[in-house]
Amino acid sequence: MADIIKINDNTWRIEDGMVRFYLFTGRKRALLIDTGMTTKNAKEIAESLTALPLSLINTHADRDHTAGNGAFAEIYMSPKEEPLYRNQNGTGMVIPVKEGDVIDLGGRPLRIIDVPGHTPGSIAILDEKNRVLVSGDSVQNGNIYMFGPKRDLNDFIKSMEHLKKYDGQYDEVYAMHGNFPVGPELVGKLCDGARQIRDGLAKGEKINLFGNDVTFYKFDYAGFFGECVD
Repeated sequence: MADIIKINDNTWRIEDGMVRFYLFTGRKRALLIDTGMTTKNAKEIAESLTALPLSLINTHADRDHTAGNGAFAEIYMSPKEEPLYRNQNGTGMVIPVKEGDVIDLGGRPLRIIDVPGHTPGSIAILDEKNRVLVSGDSVQNGNIYMFGPKRDLNDFIKSMEHLKKYDGQYDEVYAMHGNFPVGPELVGKLCDGARQIRDGLAKGEKINLFGNDVTFYKFDYAGFFGECVD
């Protein structure tokens, strides 16, 4: 059962086991950011917390972020995520978002930042007035999945470098996994760790994860599940 935690008067986080999602409200609109792994009633939960018109945005289309999407007729999402979303029988009309787009909830502008790598269309969302970055799975102190089709470590590194351009514009990172919240300094650490993996400088352990042979790289700030290497 989802655990609803109020962050402040216009922000909630909903804990769904090993993943979380968020509800942001402004003066005119509300936005649900992802719908979790098992929370089919995510829309009902959001509507119990606000009477404002409600929309949904997905940070990416992995299954553990879209459980409650079926209740929405429209979903904001990067168009690069739509093929994965449809392959998983995702429903609703996708409203494309991209780098630089702003969704204004009414005095609460949310800026879209493209952060491909974990998935081709992963996005982060900068809550400019509240100085918060919602990072999806791309910035977290848990274990980041970087193996299998469509994951791209080089793109991930470029995305972390891109996020560094926003240094000083946010004070906290709201991730979907791991601890809540984490600090902006994690972006640089993840970038360094990913570079070490790419350059063959990181020591990894071969493990089997859900039937997949992968290499697990554990740093003191996060982990990466990468492609299996000899």
